Amino acid sequence: MSISLLIVILLAFYLAFNLGANDVANAMGTSVGSKAVTLKQALIIAGILEFTGAVLFGHEVTETLATNIINPALFSNAPQLLLMGMVSVLIACGLWLQIATLRGLPVSSSHAVVGAIAGFSWVALGINAIAWSSIGLITLGWIITPLISGAIAALFYSQIQRWILKQENQVAQLNEWIPWLSTALIGIFGVLVLPTLTHPITELLIAKTGLIIPAHDISLLTGGFAVFGLTIYSWRQLAVGEKSKQSIEKVFGKYQLLSACFVAFAHGSNDVGNAIAPLATITYIIKNHVVPVGEIDIPLWILVLGAGGIVTGLAVLGKKVIATIGENIISLQPSSGFCAELATATTILIASRFGLPVSTSHALVGSVVGIGLVQDLKSVKFATLKNIAIAWVVTVPVSAGLSAIIFQVLKFVFGI
Repeated sequence: MSISLLIVILLAFYLAFNLGANDVANAMGTSVGSKAVTLKQALIIAGILEFTGAVLFGHEVTETLATNIINPALFSNAPQLLLMGMVSVLIACGLWLQIATLRGLPVSSSHAVVGAIAGFSWVALGINAIAWSSIGLITLGWIITPLISGAIAALFYSQIQRWILKQENQVAQLNEWIPWLSTALIGIFGVLVLPTLTHPITELLIAKTGLIIPAHDISLLTGGFAVFGLTIYSWRQLAVGEKSKQSIEKVFGKYQLLSACFVAFAHGSNDVGNAIAPLATITYIIKNHVVPVGEIDIPLWILVLGAGGIVTGLAVLGKKVIATIGENIISLQPSSGFCAELATATTILIASRFGLPVSTSHALVGSVVGIGLVQDLKSVKFATLKNIAIAWVVTVPVSAGLSAIIFQVLKFVFGI
């Protein structure tokens, strides 16, 4: 391995580290804020499921960021220029995410990466180097993500309030609703995730039995059985034993533990692409001496590197942003935290299936605000939201500017 490639790998790990410190905290903040899990438990849960989600589902979003933000054909005669630009992206995004994390601001890594790619591209080859149609689609995702996630969270929580929390006999009502809550939680997870997880088993069955049924249909069927089994299991585990109001939130705490796993897996599947797309592009250029156009193969070791960096960053620097999300927007209980996480995970995993790099922080903040609007408008701490919104707005221009400056410096130093 050359020294230059080793440096690039370290820079990619640095970006993944800072992404984990900032964005993964968004995924776990509501669980810690509602006291459903301790900080130590959150680190363990996120560590396992972020890693798993990144390795299993991270390919599509990585490919989108690596090939669809700019027009790679414009760099066909100068692949080294694109390589230098992606190095600029790694440095610029890592620096901005670290600054934001140290100030406790939950910014969007998607904003940072897309802005940085657009910034160096504009400086390198002009405005036409940017694939504006892709930028427009992703920007639309950024806008509608908090709206959709907030609406889903508000819908979930309003129904839980109506049918459980505001009823006279809350314990009896919760016992009646446990099967439906379990079905909603495990069902959403199963429909979006389990068919992919069971696909290797499906391929083995087809190879051994010679079935002519499409693999996708068998995967759905296998996933359906898994969903049914998990749902039955959750009914048995979450039955209310204590006859008190405290037992209500205790049961929702168990649900929130499951939904926290859901969010962590969803976040890993989507946002690992932000950390490793530049590295994937660089290694492709080094190996093939051409720019990637269309589909790009993402080696497993790159996904593992990104996942490892994300988990490390969360463990070392994740506490500040966890506090902002979990405690400084609204006061959360396990029942409201569960709804926020379920809405966030649903929104993000749907985006991952379409390869759209949306913002986890936007989705989660939207969900938390949606809960606050259902509870009481006065419960929302708008001063915190104002600071978060400012951080969101400045992320794109700041990362673009940093990337452009770093790119120009690298061009001067290496004489390109």
